[in-house]
Amino acid sequence: MNPAVPDVTGTAARRAVRLEQATIGYNIVEGVVAVAAGLVAGSIALVGFGFDSWIEVAAAAVVLHRLRAEIRHGEVDQAKERRALRFIAITFFALAVYVTVEGIRDLATDSRPDTSIVGIALTGLSIVVMPWLARAKRLAGRAMNSRLVLADAAETKLCAWLSVSTFAGLLAFALVGWTWIDPVAGFVIAAFAVMEGKEAWEGELVEDD
Repeated sequence: MNPAVPDVTGTAARRAVRLEQATIGYNIVEGVVAVAAGLVAGSIALVGFGFDSWIEVAAAAVVLHRLRAEIRHGEVDQAKERRALRFIAITFFALAVYVTVEGIRDLATDSRPDTSIVGIALTGLSIVVMPWLARAKRLAGRAMNSRLVLADAAETKLCAWLSVSTFAGLLAFALVGWTWIDPVAGFVIAAFAVMEGKEAWEGELVEDD
């Protein structure tokens, strides 16, 4: 096999398909619950978390479509893969803009949302689920030699960090009333999103452990 071409004929490719399906299913539920809970509590962090879930759904849907096409035809369309990578990059940039703008607004207005037990439980669950998905995708992507799957694994890793950030912000507010932790952590996530988005746009990936 050409080392530059992904292997779409083995078990790793089928495993990647199942992981993308699981990602879509989980994030649809996560997005609905997060947005609803965020609106009820008046929490920008939770609404943003839900927005991120829908970005993950969109990215995973693109990757799933490409994987199925590649498996069905037994070959890789490099031009389509590059376009898919750039779509994933755009989702990174969109998320970076969103959390930055909302973080600045939260700091400027000293936003004080209601405590959301649902949000704390949901983000706590995602802290477990998202890192597992990211690692499983990275292993499948490396086994396949697929830049596309590795790019999506990087985005799932970003979602895991955003889960930690949101969980910490919600929990800190519930315990001590701190409102600045989540916006500041969001700025860190935004910087990470820009970096990963740039790599995906250029067709290059940083495989950090």
